[in-house]
Amino acid sequence: MTRKLVSRNIFCVTIRRVNSTATATQGLLRRFRNQRPIRGGSLLVTIFGDSIAPRGGVVTLGSLIQLAAPFGLTERLVRTSVARLAQDDWLVARRDGRRSEYRLTARGQQRFAEATQRIYGKGPASWDGQWTVLVLPPNGSKYRENLREGLKWLGFGQPSPGVFAHPNSNLEQAREWLRNLDVARDALLLKSSSDDLVVDRALVAAGWDLGELTRRYRRFVDSFAAAATALASRDVITPESAFVIRTLLIHDYRKIHLRDPLLPSTLLPDDWVGSSAYELCANLYAKVFGAAEEFLTGTASTLDEALPAAEASVYDRFGGPNGPGIRR
Repeated sequence: MTRKLVSRNIFCVTIRRVNSTATATQGLLRRFRNQRPIRGGSLLVTIFGDSIAPRGGVVTLGSLIQLAAPFGLTERLVRTSVARLAQDDWLVARRDGRRSEYRLTARGQQRFAEATQRIYGKGPASWDGQWTVLVLPPNGSKYRENLREGLKWLGFGQPSPGVFAHPNSNLEQAREWLRNLDVARDALLLKSSSDDLVVDRALVAAGWDLGELTRRYRRFVDSFAAAATALASRDVITPESAFVIRTLLIHDYRKIHLRDPLLPSTLLPDDWVGSSAYELCANLYAKVFGAAEEFLTGTASTLDEALPAAEASVYDRFGGPNGPGIRR
């Protein structure tokens, strides 16, 4: 609001409406930029998985530099981060003179496919009461720690040393997971049930740290509440702001959700905050998706041409047309 003296006793008042979406976007950017250290590689993984992979999976380095610029990532940081991702077998380069483009490696594609199913999917609606139980023989502490992290990522809990449990996996799927972790020969795998919900919930309390997961989900909901409110008011949003919100939304959500074992609702508290986080993420994602795609189209390309349109499967994210997800 501004005031200007027109005469001795009369003021002219001009009211300028603040765009709350722009304000919310700047707040999210400040929060991201204030993180120390800024993990450029992690953000580029989000951009590649959420935006580039469904649009052909190939993009020039120059495009990545432009896409990362709104987040405060310097050209040098992007180049260094991309080089590390290539070294870690996420990306592979193709060069044309001084220009280059990057695509996912076969291993990178597999990782993204596995993560995509979890990030944009909802937890199981029902449960048959069966646990898949994994018993491991004694091994070295370093080996056990690395294995524990791999099993946690797959949704296993650890109720006691050497014992892991999963409520949603069948034996065939579990065996495939263990083969990928190179422990199939050493593991004892079986099905079990308690027929007592009190015992099942006690197993959950012993095997998973839902308290820390709850705190992280609440911080996520609080962080994006202003953006959700602004978009609900139908504020105009620029393509760049839409891309920023979409990217930071998935960037924060995936880091929590990929640590969520996605337990059946029967085993969770009635007011489980993970459900609220999912609904907020799905609805906000749907509102910014179209404008964010415009930003991608105008900013990114391959060495030879513009990015192709998003593949059909992207519209199945967050439940697709039958859920709170994207509309065509």
